Amino acid sequence: MKKVMFMGLILGAITAAGYADPQDGIYSFKTGQFDIFMLVESERDGNAGILVGADEALLKRLIPASGFKHTANAFLIRAGGRNILVDSGTGTGDIIIGKIKKLGVEPEQIEAVLITHLHGDHFGSLQRNGKAVFPKAKVYLSAKEHEHFTKTAPNQNAIAALAPYGSQVITFEPGDLGSPRLRELLPGITPIAAYGHTPGHTIFLIENSGAKFLIIADLLHVALVQFPRPDISATYDMDQKAAASIRRQVLDYAAKNKITVGGMHIVYPGTGSVSADGTGYKFTPGK
Repeated sequence: MKKVMFMGLILGAITAAGYADPQDGIYSFKTGQFDIFMLVESERDGNAGILVGADEALLKRLIPASGFKHTANAFLIRAGGRNILVDSGTGTGDIIIGKIKKLGVEPEQIEAVLITHLHGDHFGSLQRNGKAVFPKAKVYLSAKEHEHFTKTAPNQNAIAALAPYGSQVITFEPGDLGSPRLRELLPGITPIAAYGHTPGHTIFLIENSGAKFLIIADLLHVALVQFPRPDISATYDMDQKAAASIRRQVLDYAAKNKITVGGMHIVYPGTGSVSADGTGYKFTPGK
């Protein structure tokens, strides 16, 4: 009990004052009354070779001679006393688990895990040795994503990650961007279809008290290039044409509606604002 109370006090202090520490790879901010934490699992040198159709002149203009970094992130949302994880990283070294514990949250306190898509760097922490890491959590993912990676083109790692959750795995149909039919999956959290990177790739709009934040997942992988040139896709995108189309739609939506965005492969702080810039967009990191 004392430990729980102590960690609760720590978390209260963190959320009240905000928390930004590049060394820890944790960045916090508020969306209305929701506390949101961007968690860096890993950072390494980036590789522009994954971009399709980006010529050397363009890369030289947009990427510093010193190179750039590639990061893998997840998000923890504390909404009305509920702990919600958006993606769980690769699971390597239990880094994401360690970071949520640092924030005073035990794996047993995670009530929901929202999976943006079933690539290994987004679901890796779900299970260990066949047991659920988040035993009380419901795991949500789009029906198309689930169908593709468990039946159409089975991914055994994804199947193994979901298996311990059994009936706690819940599939849903995300709405279309800008549609009046968009429906919340959880209070204040609305899934939006962003198909292209994978067949069921989903982004999440967080809304509370009039404030909005959009988790764009793997909408882009090389921010320095794909914000100004959203037409350029990556080799990781399963449908490169569809990925480019939805990338532009989402960035245009965020810019026009002044919605802060956060991504799984945007370097620390992993979040920021989007504004129109010629035929592309400019990304300004959060402070």
